Amino acid sequence: MGEKVLMKGNEAIAEAAIRAGCKMFFGYPITPQTELAAYMAKRLPKIGGVFLQAESEVAAINMVYGAASAGKRVLTSSSSPGVSLKQEGISYIAGSDLPCVIINIVRGGPGLGGIQPAQSDYFQACKGGGHGDYHLIVLAPGSIQEIVDITKDAFELSEKYRMPVMIMGDGMLGQMMEPIEFGEETEVVVPERDYATNGTQMKRPHNIINSLYIEPSELEKTVLERYERYKKVEENETRVEEYMLDDAEYVIAAYGTIARVAKTAIANLRKEGIKVGLIRPITLWPFPSASFAKAADKVKGILDVEMSMGQMVEDVRLSVNGKCPVEFFGRTGGVIPTPGEICDALKKMKEGK
Repeated sequence: MGEKVLMKGNEAIAEAAIRAGCKMFFGYPITPQTELAAYMAKRLPKIGGVFLQAESEVAAINMVYGAASAGKRVLTSSSSPGVSLKQEGISYIAGSDLPCVIINIVRGGPGLGGIQPAQSDYFQACKGGGHGDYHLIVLAPGSIQEIVDITKDAFELSEKYRMPVMIMGDGMLGQMMEPIEFGEETEVVVPERDYATNGTQMKRPHNIINSLYIEPSELEKTVLERYERYKKVEENETRVEEYMLDDAEYVIAAYGTIARVAKTAIANLRKEGIKVGLIRPITLWPFPSASFAKAADKVKGILDVEMSMGQMVEDVRLSVNGKCPVEFFGRTGGVIPTPGEICDALKKMKEGK
């Protein structure tokens, strides 16, 4: 075991990204993720990296587009309305088959909303957000240690499949402090990209990176090829935590920090003799449909709990396909559900109210 350090979530993400070989960051400050950018501003110049606070989120994501085109390991971060401004650029990056990592530390909305934690960006992250047919890999860690562990994976997944990866956490995850372990620091060698627009050195033909296809059949062929790659992501990269499912009669579906609140509710419910388990999607896309379909064959009901008005619940219902009841409980606007509220909602479902 290595030495543990106490760090705020935003700063831990930044340090994990640096240790994963990221030396380029482009962003713009917005609560509750500003500490991430501030940490990068201090650290990157000292290690030969590039930090640039752009004039806007639109500029930042297009700088990411340029860095990714040049074959660099690059990161941007923002919070909900800022990520909305980045959506066109994210679509361009996806349409150019480029890797990058995007952090969204979610706050309440719509509009400017508030600065308190929320999960109301699920649709935006998992159902497109920008225009066109594309997907992001969306990772939803539930603790600061998990977000540290996932950050390196995010870069590697992005590069393996040549697509953007979003790490989505709520404002609670960005602002809380927890003891974490980074493990032994090793030199990271970022592999050469044969597609990069980084100069030919007169050794190869020019590379062109573009998302424009004038001929409809050519665009369709490209999108279909991209979706074949997405199928491999679904087959190989789906991540989920299944907790106390062996004897469960009911299941709570939750992701991120709310899954931690749900575990306290499950402990309290089991003390009362109500057998409840948890399914926690770690990848929101690809969604762990198989876990929910399997659970639906044997449980009496699933309660989806979110800090939103109900977004992931649609994917839970699609996965269950009518095999068992699926009900929803959520708080929104930056209000965090309590274990007691989740217990009450589960009991109401159990009693058919």
